Amino acid sequence: MKDIFQGLNSRQREAVEATEGRIRVVAGAGTGKTKALTHRYAYIVNVLGIDPANILCLTFTNKAAAEMRARISEMVQSGDYNDFVCTLHGFCVKFLRQEIYRLGFPKTFTVLDEEDAKAIAKQTMDEMGIKRTEKTVRQFLEAVGAEKALNGYIQAYMLPGCIITDQMRRTSRLAGYVSRQMKHYALDFDDLMNITKYILDRFPEAADKWQNALNYIMVDEAQDCNLDDWDLVERLSARHRNLFVVGDPDQAIYEWRGARPEMFVNFAADRTIVLDENYRSTPRILDVANCVIANNRNRIPKDLFTRKAEGKAVIHFHGRSEKEEMEWVVSQIRMLLGSGAAINDIAILYRSAHQSRAIEQELLAARLEYTIWGGTRFFERREIKDALSYLRLVSNQDDDLSFERIINVPSRKLGRKFLDAVREAAARRGISLYSALQLEFPGKADSFISLIEDAKQFARENRVSDLLNRLLENSLYKRMVREDQDEDRLENLDELLSSIRFYESTRTPDESTLADYLQDIALYTNDDHRRETPTLKLMTIHQAKGLEFPHVFVIGLSEGTFPNMRTIREGKKNGEEEERRLMYVAITRAEKGLYLTESEGFNMATKTAKYPSRFLAEIRRELVVTEGVITPELWKGTRSLSHVLDEEMEPGRAVRLSEDFEAERSEYQSPFKVGDTVRHPVFGEGVILSANRDFTSFEVRFDNGSTRTLRAGFLSQADLPE
Repeated sequence: MKDIFQGLNSRQREAVEATEGRIRVVAGAGTGKTKALTHRYAYIVNVLGIDPANILCLTFTNKAAAEMRARISEMVQSGDYNDFVCTLHGFCVKFLRQEIYRLGFPKTFTVLDEEDAKAIAKQTMDEMGIKRTEKTVRQFLEAVGAEKALNGYIQAYMLPGCIITDQMRRTSRLAGYVSRQMKHYALDFDDLMNITKYILDRFPEAADKWQNALNYIMVDEAQDCNLDDWDLVERLSARHRNLFVVGDPDQAIYEWRGARPEMFVNFAADRTIVLDENYRSTPRILDVANCVIANNRNRIPKDLFTRKAEGKAVIHFHGRSEKEEMEWVVSQIRMLLGSGAAINDIAILYRSAHQSRAIEQELLAARLEYTIWGGTRFFERREIKDALSYLRLVSNQDDDLSFERIINVPSRKLGRKFLDAVREAAARRGISLYSALQLEFPGKADSFISLIEDAKQFARENRVSDLLNRLLENSLYKRMVREDQDEDRLENLDELLSSIRFYESTRTPDESTLADYLQDIALYTNDDHRRETPTLKLMTIHQAKGLEFPHVFVIGLSEGTFPNMRTIREGKKNGEEEERRLMYVAITRAEKGLYLTESEGFNMATKTAKYPSRFLAEIRRELVVTEGVITPELWKGTRSLSHVLDEEMEPGRAVRLSEDFEAERSEYQSPFKVGDTVRHPVFGEGVILSANRDFTSFEVRFDNGSTRTLRAGFLSQADLPE
């Protein structure tokens, strides 16, 4: 067995030995929190002599739980750990196997996965006469989950003696859904948590049993717990009060899934231990991370440090175009490979999935192997293939593959039998499916034929980008995606249009015809590159959580894209802080090299010119080496656009940029800055709290406590004392 204290620093050892009471460990990125958790488990078993059956160690993924069990097994006697090292839902299953008999269920109940839940939803919707589409099934399940959150459904529908009538099944989605669950004694993920809490509430003997048994409870990634998760662990730890929570509010990036990081920030701890020694990144990378995250308010202050060598400088590259940005990324990758780096040591991160398009095209052109981590390549996404199929059919009516893909997308109510008849006619006459539809089925799909024929005419005189925009609108495809409320798919379609416009801008009209474009794009959509070899990793920052790479590129750092404009508008201040935490997570994935890139051009998200992200402006200039020419006007644009977004988020809020940029206020032709003491002829002396985007008016708090927003011409510098 390993020595429990081997390799621990003083803070980690403090966490391992802090076994009694409510302990909060604030564990920064790369500070060895998993080591602290697993060594603490071994300490409780080997030194305190606690039976593993009395220890509950919770985490969020089965992968993390498996890693913990593997590490623990190296430090304790064989058998001195059990399956109470698990996820929250995994614990609920173990609890219910022992306790659900109290509700008349067999302990062999079934747990529904996502596809099972969809199948039950579809059956229920059919009985209720509700139209079934991907969108309506998803909305149906969301509505059922919202109703289950009220918790009255257990005693109404799931206890012995409950009756669900045919009328209830036909009129209540919840009743219909639960009645089908009950036929198989099947529980979905919502039920696992809800029924566990129900039993703890209603059966004191069950609560006593589990509260007594669980002497020690440990929770990993506690910043990602939602209210139900917190409620459960607080109940289970009520007897012994030995609750050990580990997390990092600076890495809380799942508020959109219900996480409540403020619960960790406000946790009533007997002791708080901060792990701030980082073992992953160089000091230069950590300085950049600390500089950005310091701008958040909802956090527990800490600065990561490391004993590693200083390492190479963090680089910020500014390109004059997106293509130049991506070419620079590829050139840096080639330099890294030339200096001995392995291709799978490199990751390219971006805020949203649609941003992969530009870098994918450049990597394919450069013949560099890459893998989309946890996602789909841009040109393989459904909406992109649909859009290109429309273009291909307009270009070539003999393209049966494209015809098959889009003839009923969006739905034109052309059933399987009808389409079989079209195929039969095409085979009999030796013609394409589109020709068969035109010749043998007049009146059956006139709107579709008119759409394609109109597009053929339009394509003769107009650009490809305008043609695609017309097709997406006239086919009602874009309306379908909007009605599905799928913002990611809309962003992907906008990105495709943007890429076509760029394609057109680099070629003459004769070189950018529909046929030319489709021929060129085929080079980016072929599958020749699919081989099992080490590759670059491309992923969203959400998918990068928990991973680390020697060299990391964070691309597309434009205001409105990252931070994401929609997140700020919907989440207000919380949205901005979560976006900044995402930036912090992205930065702290890097071990040796960090490259931050953005470029000029048109931003589809903001419908304005592209400006560098506020997160770049928050970094002190001496912490990065800037490549490319960034004019003062671009930084002025950053300030202006971020001010517009922030005014929507929180009127009167000052834009917080680094002191370097405050020092450049002369660009705004103003003698004042935030924090100056000024004088007004009526209101007297006051302090400037914030400025508008052009530094022409200022919010001032006066000595009597009143606040006014005043134009610069009515203020003067106050006489300062000697």
